[in-house]
Amino acid sequence: MTIHEQPHVADRHAHFVGGGIASLAGAAFLVRDGNMPGENIHVYEKLDVTGGAMDGAGDPDEGYLIRGGRMFNYPTYECTWDLFETIPSLEDDSRSVKDVMDEFNDANPSHAKTRLMHEGDRIDASKYGLTDQHRQSLVRLLLTSEEQLGDTRIEEWFDESFLETNFWYVWATIFAFQPWHSVAEVRRYMYRFLHEFPQLHSMEGIDRTKYNQYDSMILPLRRWLEDRGVNFEYGHEVTDMDIVPAQSGRTVERIHCETDDRTETVDVDASDLVFMTNGSMTDGSSIGGMDEAPDVNETGASWELWKSIAEDNPQFGNPSVFADNVTETKWESFTVTLHNTELFDHIVDFTNEEPGNGLVTYLGSNWLLSTVVAAQPHFANQPDDVKVFWGYALFPDREGNYVEKPMSECTGREILEELCYHLQCEDRLPEILDDVTCIPAMMPFITAHFQPREPGDRPEVVPDGSNNLAFLGQYAEQPRDVVFTVEYSVRSAMTAVYEQLDLDESVPPVTKHYRDPDVLAEAVRAAYR
Repeated sequence: MTIHEQPHVADRHAHFVGGGIASLAGAAFLVRDGNMPGENIHVYEKLDVTGGAMDGAGDPDEGYLIRGGRMFNYPTYECTWDLFETIPSLEDDSRSVKDVMDEFNDANPSHAKTRLMHEGDRIDASKYGLTDQHRQSLVRLLLTSEEQLGDTRIEEWFDESFLETNFWYVWATIFAFQPWHSVAEVRRYMYRFLHEFPQLHSMEGIDRTKYNQYDSMILPLRRWLEDRGVNFEYGHEVTDMDIVPAQSGRTVERIHCETDDRTETVDVDASDLVFMTNGSMTDGSSIGGMDEAPDVNETGASWELWKSIAEDNPQFGNPSVFADNVTETKWESFTVTLHNTELFDHIVDFTNEEPGNGLVTYLGSNWLLSTVVAAQPHFANQPDDVKVFWGYALFPDREGNYVEKPMSECTGREILEELCYHLQCEDRLPEILDDVTCIPAMMPFITAHFQPREPGDRPEVVPDGSNNLAFLGQYAEQPRDVVFTVEYSVRSAMTAVYEQLDLDESVPPVTKHYRDPDVLAEAVRAAYR
């Protein structure tokens, strides 16, 4: 039956554990499609800001910070566009967030000319460099089921030479795959984005927001929710839930929270709904500074909560698979704010890439450094005379080529010195770094969702026998879709809401571009370049 046949929906409450995009999307679907009053919806967030990994903060004086940048794809992201086509933008409430993104990407299409560089030379990344053996391994991967792959690692499936091809460097630095990650996730990506396979090197299929994702997506979505009365409980860290088993299934009856000065218990009626983001890619993040290196944390609140409730409920997944090997799941990013734009201008000239055009990876870097110079301004409050760029490295525990210590031990200044070495402008230190701020961010779980896994390690969005608890985000199992995307989080939220409310509506299916003969033909041609 539909929600319109359930008058009691106005008397039910919904509780969201975590304030990331999955929870915000879930709250929006409850209001928009489920007709639940906004005042009946409660979002518990341990920080004083929503958005989770879709962040963006700071000012020109203290420096800006984005821990990561989300990329989008218009032929896919079905649930994301379904949501943001109905959320008004902050700049013009007569247009949706999606409308503003469309306009921005029409005016600023991605077309990377210098995707890979080595010792100052541009690499022709359109030549993927795959051998017959590599192509055979890719085809065999596509024909092997996830169940058969199990927890096989990428480096166990492909030979060492595959990990030295242009294709791998392009693939790994766009999606952040490491050789020890799950080859089953690579398989999912191949199916999901096969239509983009021929243009990975140019990134022409990638779409972006006008500003960082916090300003462009989170803020308008949060305002829409606040205007409808949704309650945001900041500074509330959910530490445990009372989940009572019975013959009819498991029911959440209480939620326990810690605030700065007290412990709170929230009673949950059996007819109420609980949505939990189990695990977070940015949990435990540590922020450094120009003269301070970030710490490396080993755990985070979302992981501890997931472990606590999964201990007695095996159908809730196996969080240790993802959370107990920080060495394999961490990497580091950095955000650079420049009042002195000499370094910014040098990057544009050195790479021959205009701002907003792409992602440049420096293959000679021991850290495997990459930089992204977004279209300016990248923050809504960014002055015209201030520039911002972002970068990251997949191997922060390796010693630098110029700075003789691991990136994980480096200050923001030392990270910039290492970058300047690869930009061949280290002879201009320190004047090129005058009036420049670099804020590093260490993220211990940023690729935890790629860890080798087996069926059951991720719980279903609504597990069997769960009466009022659903899981959201990157660690809830959704067939055929790919983690490390906004779409995965939004899809989990739509799935959870529609199923929990028994709505007579369908979640948009994952588009099967790989069944298009033209897509297959173009992918094969690209594999032989």
